Amino acid sequence: MILESFPVGPLGCNCTILGDEETREAIVIDPGDEIGRIHSRLTALGLALKQILVTHAHIDHIGGALQLKRLTGAPIYLNENDLPLLQSMDQQAAWIGAQPPETALPDEGLSDGQTVGLPAYPATVLHTPGHTQGSVCLHFAPLQLLVAGDTLFAGSIGRTDLPGGNFDQIIESIHTRLLDLPKETRVLPGHGAVTSIGAELRSNPFLRRQ
Repeated sequence: MILESFPVGPLGCNCTILGDEETREAIVIDPGDEIGRIHSRLTALGLALKQILVTHAHIDHIGGALQLKRLTGAPIYLNENDLPLLQSMDQQAAWIGAQPPETALPDEGLSDGQTVGLPAYPATVLHTPGHTQGSVCLHFAPLQLLVAGDTLFAGSIGRTDLPGGNFDQIIESIHTRLLDLPKETRVLPGHGAVTSIGAELRSNPFLRRQ
């Protein structure tokens, strides 16, 4: 298995490359920016990109997806509930003082319970609205790995003060969809350090069960 995650863009979105060493196939999750760097890494690793998976449609996570698709031919997957955000790139770019990236409708959806990823490393889509209405997490059960987007962070949760955000909803999503995963599950958030379900259960101040 090849697994690399590195921050891209001015907001430091964690972009993840997951590859199969035998088939030389790969997926990329959240290619928000620095597409030349991502594509160069795929080339250096000898990987053919099969899927571009986007956890939600904020500019720092989806901004480079169309460019990566054009370079590789890989389809873009996004939950349909975030299509309104996809249409608001001008507004999102203005929030951070950036030029709006070119975007297009996704090729495929990311629906709750759907299986995506590679044959050897499948992921189950967990719809976790709250940060945005279309936010999803990707649970790679065989790898004991959760790619959490901006739903769950080390010691924190995704912000809910932007359009589509809802605090009660994100708390409900985390409690009902994520905290019952095995405690040893590694959590790769959309920004910042890797954590685990067990660590967040112990110390995340937002997640204390009543």
